[in-house]
Amino acid sequence: MSKLMIELTINGKKRKVETTPSTRLLDLIRDDLHLPGTKEGCGKGECGACTVIMNGELIASCLVLAPQADGAVITTIEGIGSGDHLDPIQEAFIETGAVQCGFCIPGMILAVKKLLEENLHPDQEEIKRGISGNLCRCTGYQKIFDAVRVAANRLSNRDNGRGEKDD
Repeated sequence: MSKLMIELTINGKKRKVETTPSTRLLDLIRDDLHLPGTKEGCGKGECGACTVIMNGELIASCLVLAPQADGAVITTIEGIGSGDHLDPIQEAFIETGAVQCGFCIPGMILAVKKLLEENLHPDQEEIKRGISGNLCRCTGYQKIFDAVRVAANRLSNRDNGRGEKDD
């Protein structure tokens, strides 16, 4: 099979990667870039476990071919926090017990990140719509809703009144 070189920015770092025309973005992320937080659940774009943010939009990385990401800016779960400095959304998920088995959580957190970037004060229906592409079998969703509210409160309290975040 023929190989091709693509260039993308993933979690803030420019990368050149050799791939094939049929490689899924999910496999490129996990196998070639060694970012295991993006999970394969259904392989059909229905569960949200493989969710990443590409060019500002939530996508199911199992449905995108790697060459389609050439020139893209991608954020995976590894790009929003670290063991030393968790993102407020990650902290909220831990504190509210929304993590359970953890399999769906990377995609869920990225969906919440996108939601809160667009609407820092979502109501219950907006939260439901914001995470609707991500399935969870463990939590019953209430703890996830609680985590979204906690994260939204923290993030809105960090706003310094000028539409900018204090660091």
